[in-house]
Amino acid sequence: KLDIKGFKNWREEFKNAIFILDNGEIYNPTTPPLLEGAGGRTFTVSREVEKMSKSKYNVVNPDDICEQYGADTLRMYEMFLGPLEQAKPWNMAGITGVHSFLKKFWKLYHNSPSLGGGQGEDFYVSDNPASKDSLKTLHKTIKKVEEDIENFSFNTSVSTFMIAVNELTAQKCNAREVLEPLVILISPYAPHIAEELWKKLGHKESIATAAFPSFDPTFLVESTKAYPISFNGKMRFTLELPMDLSKEAIEKEVMANEKTIHYLEGRTPKKIIVVPGKIVNIVG
Repeated sequence: KLDIKGFKNWREEFKNAIFILDNGEIYNPTTPPLLEGAGGRTFTVSREVEKMSKSKYNVVNPDDICEQYGADTLRMYEMFLGPLEQAKPWNMAGITGVHSFLKKFWKLYHNSPSLGGGQGEDFYVSDNPASKDSLKTLHKTIKKVEEDIENFSFNTSVSTFMIAVNELTAQKCNAREVLEPLVILISPYAPHIAEELWKKLGHKESIATAAFPSFDPTFLVESTKAYPISFNGKMRFTLELPMDLSKEAIEKEVMANEKTIHYLEGRTPKKIIVVPGKIVNIVG
């Protein structure tokens, strides 16, 4: 339903607007009593997807968005909308999500241990070695972003950055070994915030001159496997075991586990099926 008063107040040029109805009748909202409830009538409007055009009064001024959210938010949001070759409906509802992501990304570099791991305003990046999980997250991101840039799939790159920031935040990562390559990765997408962080990291030259991070597949090699442990085909629990264990060693570890002893209730299994790297099923 069309909110007449809201529509008139939306833009200056609509304040004295009149409406031509489907039946050719001219409706002037400023004429009493139509101003109050349109004389008891309800006007139903539909949505139409069109290109932005001044003649259609549907242009969104990018300066207004930059003023409210920043140029990096607008830049990333436009890429996040979908593939470049496709037309996308403009919807401001999602821009706040991209803006929140950039704030979360900024906080990764301002996570001081002096605040108990909390988020502060002081810049803090550690020179301590990064954890295996953080390095895995970084190189998984490098691989995906490289592929996306080659395919012009910038929208999935933005999604990958969001996943990476969530994972690194959960890991409480503040290692330079991870955060420095990450800011280079995101710099083509959010150049202003990346340049600011690059300077804070101690670099005098522009981030545009920095070499693109190299993907190392060794960090994505799984060293452990969460084996689903089943009893007569029903999965009861999972057990984390090294990937290089032999079939016999896996069986020994599973049978010695306290949860296995609990579910067996003193019974001797008739058969133990072990598929290395996949499952363990105890029958009987």
